[in-house]
Amino acid sequence: MKPSIATSFPVVVIVQLLVVSNLEQFIDAFVPTHPISSTVVSSSPIIHTHRIQVLNAADKAKADDDSSSSVATASNAKTKQIGLLTFDLDDTLYPIAPVVEDANAAFVTAMERFGFDGVDAFDIVETGKLVREELAKTDPEKAAALTHTEIREMAIRREMERIILERKLKATADDWATQVSSLSPIVKKHARQWAKGAVSESVLQQVLTAWEMERHHSAERHLFPGVVDALKKIKEEHPDVIIGAVTDGRANPLLMTFTLAPYFDFCMSWEDEQGGRQQFFRELNSVESTPELTWIYDAARHKYAILKHAQAGIDSAKNDEEIKPLVWPASYDDLVWIHVGDDLAFDVGGSSACGAKTILVELPKSLGQTAPFRFDTSIKQPAWSTTTKQELEARIKMNEAAKELVTVEINSMERLPIAINQILRDEL
Repeated sequence: MKPSIATSFPVVVIVQLLVVSNLEQFIDAFVPTHPISSTVVSSSPIIHTHRIQVLNAADKAKADDDSSSSVATASNAKTKQIGLLTFDLDDTLYPIAPVVEDANAAFVTAMERFGFDGVDAFDIVETGKLVREELAKTDPEKAAALTHTEIREMAIRREMERIILERKLKATADDWATQVSSLSPIVKKHARQWAKGAVSESVLQQVLTAWEMERHHSAERHLFPGVVDALKKIKEEHPDVIIGAVTDGRANPLLMTFTLAPYFDFCMSWEDEQGGRQQFFRELNSVESTPELTWIYDAARHKYAILKHAQAGIDSAKNDEEIKPLVWPASYDDLVWIHVGDDLAFDVGGSSACGAKTILVELPKSLGQTAPFRFDTSIKQPAWSTTTKQELEARIKMNEAAKELVTVEINSMERLPIAINQILRDEL
């Protein structure tokens, strides 16, 4: 018999923190015994072809009917239940361009606070590209697998070294009553070595933290219209759903205290799964292999299994009942998994390969999404992007392959709860 759905356990941030911090031993005792690669949330077959339904303003009348009848249809035997809802973050819940601009401005302020004046907001971006290009000449695979955080940290270090070196050379030239250009190569070489060692690790980490903190604050300020209301409605209609984030960067909705945190239960970052990430980017930069993204989505549904089992464990403790570990496929639930994102290749292609239904978010151009324009090599890429042309070409192919895997397409976040209910009622 499949484990019952916990109905008395509200999944909110307080409980999430309780599960993470105070119930580690409890969870360890009941961690699913299946390997990550074998875990699934839905027993439904992988989607290969689905008619894409675009939910737009013309659906308003139907949306009102769907909203008013959602409670009644929940009891319908044909309506499935959702167990896991995952989201991409950047350009799905907020526009990434202004968020990065704000974070880069915070980088400049932090650098000035520690005495590194004269830095431009996008110096960190251009330096990051340069660092990656230099590494690619000697180790292409390592360069391709660099995380956003690693590139950013290397760029900040390089900028600090540059400023320290300029000051050292100027001071040396002044002491010798000469011009910097007149200093000998050996003097400049030793000055460069000295500058590398003069960078303070603690200062570097504080500057990096300032960048990341502002990234989260800015994301909260720039949320797309209707995001919070949509999440609130989803939790009202599906109180037992576990909501998570799957992202290729360092953004974390649990750190967005005033907006997203109350609705999310976990966050899976590509940067936390280094083995799978490095393999993926090696394949993305190779002409002899096909890149696979199942590793990060496997990790997400494994996290779901742990949290779901913890819910059942707490409920069983209240009722003095014994529970058994979730083991695929004998005693695993068959609830629906839905993934929401703006990227055909990474969001739709990756999650659908693991059995998830998919909702593609394509918002009006005025809201500043960059994904639709990011995968055309003839168009100038966003200034903050460090993606190489080879990677863009590979992702374009992945985009084409993923188009037929879209379950529903929406053009406003207000339509998200409606799209979820349509999937659960098999109305597509």
